[in-house]
Amino acid sequence: MIKTLPLKPATLSLCIMSFCPTLLAEAPIADWSWFPVNPDAPWVRRAGLQVLEVGTDFYLLGGRTARPPATPPIPGDSDIWNDVWKSSDQGATWEEILPAGPGHWPARAYFRGVTLGDEMYVLGGQDFLVIPNKDCPPPYEDCSPFISVSNFYNDVWSSTNGVEWTQQTDDAGWSVRAGLSSIVFNDEIYVIGGSYFDDSSIIGGPPQREYYNDVWKSADGASWTLLTEEAAFTPRAGAAVAVKDGFLYLFGGEEGFLCDPFPGCELPYFNDVWRTSDGIEWELLTPDAPWSARPGHVVVVADDQFVLFGGFGVSPDPTDPFGPGNPMDVWVSDDGVEWTQASSSPWNAMGPGDVKYDFAALATTIEGEEGQEPAIFTFGGDRETFNFFDPFNYLNMDNDVWRFAPPPKGCPGDFNGDEIVDGFDVTVLLGAWGSVPPMPEEADMNADGVVDGTDLAILISLWGACN
Repeated sequence: MIKTLPLKPATLSLCIMSFCPTLLAEAPIADWSWFPVNPDAPWVRRAGLQVLEVGTDFYLLGGRTARPPATPPIPGDSDIWNDVWKSSDQGATWEEILPAGPGHWPARAYFRGVTLGDEMYVLGGQDFLVIPNKDCPPPYEDCSPFISVSNFYNDVWSSTNGVEWTQQTDDAGWSVRAGLSSIVFNDEIYVIGGSYFDDSSIIGGPPQREYYNDVWKSADGASWTLLTEEAAFTPRAGAAVAVKDGFLYLFGGEEGFLCDPFPGCELPYFNDVWRTSDGIEWELLTPDAPWSARPGHVVVVADDQFVLFGGFGVSPDPTDPFGPGNPMDVWVSDDGVEWTQASSSPWNAMGPGDVKYDFAALATTIEGEEGQEPAIFTFGGDRETFNFFDPFNYLNMDNDVWRFAPPPKGCPGDFNGDEIVDGFDVTVLLGAWGSVPPMPEEADMNADGVVDGTDLAILISLWGACN
């Protein structure tokens, strides 16, 4: 049911993960800056992945990598992963601690990962598999040449170290699904919504995709309780969730990738905001937030505020309907009702084609010049469009790590202090190439102990006048 309650003042901040210290930055989020921690991480470019923080370590799990175009084309053709990577320096360097393969949870994308206590959990998701549609002969004018037979999951796995995994259940009670939302709230794991079957916009044919708005919870990942079979919000996938001030919040999502006839139809995306204190009764805070309706975005709590960014969008240009149209914005809110646009360039994007969706993100803290400061990290992500005739579209996936945080004092990369990052600074960095320890120390842009190509790529990304 829809329940209207008065908003409470902010008292406590929790991250999208199960724990995040409440720490206020000196600089407002509108003044934060994006910094490429690692523009070319060793894990394969991917989307639909998850990254969890356990202690001081980051763990990267699973995801999907688009394959080069096949002949004939196979829409959505992908490699699906179940590898695990670990970083002990907040994304600067990575070690593969569990290769892809058998022996643990099956490869998947668009699943969810959460941390509860000292354990990380993997929930749901899907792989990718299509077979020829024998009932659809060429030239495929009124039918799809493929039928989706992708596997969808409702299993739950847990681990304390990312290497050894325990299957808590092979059937959690909630139906198999991908694009689900999940978060730890009041020391229990919540699962909300999601979808079953691949979208016809990708595969072009049966079976029809189903959407959910049920809500479940579990204290251990093994035993699950159904809180409501039909929550007050519209069934959806790809919704962002966050916890703040004793409430669980839900933001946006989708009930389909495209609409018919496209272009010119209203896309089935949402920009509403809901909250609940128990998972049963949901309160609509706003049906139409000022940020554009979208899926594939994230919302984290940092600096005691909701921070929303990223997501998928379509081109507003009717002459190029399949061009990039991802939203170039970062929004902040204290309560989910009133929103302020803090930036128009996430990831230092120069255009919509630089904005990601289906990436991983987490809020944590970093060591600043005057102690601990809040920060948001992002990992990988997708920038593909629905232009299946573009032979290079599959390359629009990333294997990078970015940090969004209060700007450091000074200007990173400006080695001579002239308030600009330019050719002189490249000369300084090349002069320090391979030196151990790095000389000058500032040339080691990602602080991994050596000056190399990663540092050069970071320096180039900071090119131009200092902010």
